[in-house]
Amino acid sequence: MELVDLSPLETWAALEDEIYERSGVNPAVFDVAGVRINPRPRWPNRLCPEIKANPKGQSFICATAHMNMANQARQSGQPVIDECDAGMIKLVVPISVDGTFLGSAGGCGLLLEGNEIDTFLINKIVGLEEDRIEALSEGIPALSMQQAEELAAFIQGRIEQIVSDFKARR
Repeated sequence: MELVDLSPLETWAALEDEIYERSGVNPAVFDVAGVRINPRPRWPNRLCPEIKANPKGQSFICATAHMNMANQARQSGQPVIDECDAGMIKLVVPISVDGTFLGSAGGCGLLLEGNEIDTFLINKIVGLEEDRIEALSEGIPALSMQQAEELAAFIQGRIEQIVSDFKARR
């Protein structure tokens, strides 16, 4: 079973819209392999597109954070809130049906209150100059841990509704 068997792509895109409107994070629904099912990012800052455009940034910052956190969410069955190696929040909520992990939904790209961008690491991995990183990261909004937890609870509730609707149709 795949996510589009559970609900059409339009439903998942609507969830992404809701996540973005509630929080401003770059929303995403990922399949079990960690691939976005709706390749339409909404950048919450100017730094993320620069990181993601670089194959090393995509592989060693974005994909690594997602795969590690999605695996934690898969094993625990609970949302995971952490940060990527660049220093920005990453939120992953598992999507499962009858114990079968189908993927995850969440978002990334804002700061967790009190944290800062890791300019040194981004420079080493992506090759952007630190002053350019600082300029691109100016004004990145922050979420409190409470706001992140509330967002995770919202996403989890919406996923539960989607799964419930699917089970009712079976």
